[in-house]
Amino acid sequence: MSSTSQPGQSQTFGIPWPDLNDGLSYTDVVRLSESKLTLIGFYTSKYKSSAPLQGWLQRIRNGQITIDGRVVTDPDTVLRVGSELVYQRLPWKEPDAPHMLEVLYDDDDMIALNKPSGLQVLPGGIFQQRTVLTQLQWQASKQSTCFARQELHPVPVHRLGRGTSGILLCAKTKLAKTRLATYFADGTAHIGGSRDINKEHGTSGKISKLYRALVSGILDNDKVVIKQPIGTVKYPGVAKGLYVASPSGKPALSIVDVLEKHIQGQHTLVEVQIQSGRPHQIRIHLAFIRHPLLGDPLYAVGGQPKSFDCEVLDDSFAQDGGYKRPTKPIPGDCGYYLHAHQLVLSHPTTNEVIKIIAPLPSILWTQEESKNINLE
Repeated sequence: MSSTSQPGQSQTFGIPWPDLNDGLSYTDVVRLSESKLTLIGFYTSKYKSSAPLQGWLQRIRNGQITIDGRVVTDPDTVLRVGSELVYQRLPWKEPDAPHMLEVLYDDDDMIALNKPSGLQVLPGGIFQQRTVLTQLQWQASKQSTCFARQELHPVPVHRLGRGTSGILLCAKTKLAKTRLATYFADGTAHIGGSRDINKEHGTSGKISKLYRALVSGILDNDKVVIKQPIGTVKYPGVAKGLYVASPSGKPALSIVDVLEKHIQGQHTLVEVQIQSGRPHQIRIHLAFIRHPLLGDPLYAVGGQPKSFDCEVLDDSFAQDGGYKRPTKPIPGDCGYYLHAHQLVLSHPTTNEVIKIIAPLPSILWTQEESKNINLE
């Protein structure tokens, strides 16, 4: 038995973002190996990627750090084992981001959203409040006060890049979260195994994802299977490293089908199916085959960043004491055209096959689709 999500009555939700977020608190308990360090020594050694020396000194002297609940402004204060340190990051204005979300599918176990380009999924970096997760939490809070029902805590079970639009699947219960997360993990884990490509290309697994994208240049072949591994390299502004095409990376599989070739504009409209889910996989794989996403500010031919030159971090710092934003592009930068268009999965509790479709942005329509829509 199967069903398809029906756009019919399009439901949307979203609360406009406050001008400033609520700030953040970071808590640490001093370990034995850290005792007898000074306060400034602790933060500059443990969180050196957060701010330079002068930035941490500013934060301490501003009274943003407490030890066991007491504000301490002397950076040379010696720490004792077991003490609780709290750094309070002051509220700041996050960059502009959309706040409205369209509901594509909704039941007691899960909800599928049509995420707009420009909205981050989970908190990270300068986006701590302006995320999908925040809007989900606000919506759940409204519903739990309006209805006599068990309070739900919907959370995304996978990620889409900030510049990527389309289907984002979220779980409402712990059971659904566990099972949906397993679907995504299983699809990735099987890549590189002994199964043949035809089986991997099929939808025999628990989940299948189909994307629409606009790439630079004209693909020679109408179908391309990409099995380039993906790993990380050091990159300014990305603490955990930037994902790139790497022979020593983890296995990844993308199947690319050409939909239309635009010779005059020198770009190609493609459909991409993935079952593995490495970060930025489609962007990296298409760049690896010499056809990066049109408008991608970060990835160039070969699946590498456009610039590998490492920036030297100096003692200059932003208003909040942290490092200034890198001048080079970072993964969250937008400008490319990639849309999670279709998702087919087994329902986490009923096993019913569910097909969810996110309407395409007009720039990703085929000529035939454009004609049909104009006729309606």
